[in-house]
Amino acid sequence: QVQLVESGGGSVQPGGSLRLSCAGTSAIFGIYVMRWYRQAPGKQRDLVATINNGGKTNYADSVKGRFTISRDGARNTVDLQMNSLKPEDTAVYYCNVWTGGSHDYWGQGTQVTVSS
Repeated sequence: QVQLVESGGGSVQPGGSLRLSCAGTSAIFGIYVMRWYRQAPGKQRDLVATINNGGKTNYADSVKGRFTISRDGARNTVDLQMNSLKPEDTAVYYCNVWTGGSHDYWGQGTQVTVSS
């Protein structure tokens, strides 16, 4: 069983920054692709960023140049640094890992609100 726990959400003004963390089992972080998704009210859950076991990253066009996904081996976390936040970034952010078959794991989510 894999457990993922997100933290770091909150409220911030437009242009501000937040750093989200996803804590889990170190073994999965070293093997599988880790993903951050977000879901705004009334909308589908969208992929935000991914990082593979080699450190290769990918981002949604809407966050390129503003968000950075990284792994911290010492803390066993996958982090999402979010800069230049916009109101449209407001959503619940989820950490995700798929380890094969039906083994698709999600955290509980953390709320990010960008508002003046």
